[in-house]
Amino acid sequence: MAQECPTCGRPQDEDFRYCGKNGATLLVEVGDATGEITGPIALADAVEEGLAPAGARVEGPALILRSSGQIFPLTSGPVNIGRSEASDIFLDDVTVSRNHACIVRVHEGLVLRDLGSLNGTYVNRRRIEADEPLRQRDELQVGKFRLTFIAG
Repeated sequence: MAQECPTCGRPQDEDFRYCGKNGATLLVEVGDATGEITGPIALADAVEEGLAPAGARVEGPALILRSSGQIFPLTSGPVNIGRSEASDIFLDDVTVSRNHACIVRVHEGLVLRDLGSLNGTYVNRRRIEADEPLRQRDELQVGKFRLTFIAG
């Protein structure tokens, strides 16, 4: 079932949660209830739609900050996410703990770990309680910020 963005009218895949062009939330009827649906974003699509800078290139896994299109490569050791200026991914808002979460490499790939944050860390709108393996196109929420995981 194809759907259209309620803001711009652009056709969207039924698996999308957000419009690839403007980030608007997409809704779909599920029985008699309305629920959100998840949607993928690829780096090439993000560049094409203006969510990531033109000419953006990433070798390996990365996170894309949905609000700005900023790309954070995940190619080195643990990646710390938080409000501390020492964080690898600095998210400046009171909804983000100073040391909110981190991404670490394990034998199976990359996992997201909450570091005891006050507001929690979410993957695909589900609060994580333990290490959460990251998969292509997962949506992470840290405080008020939403990031999309690109496996590379």
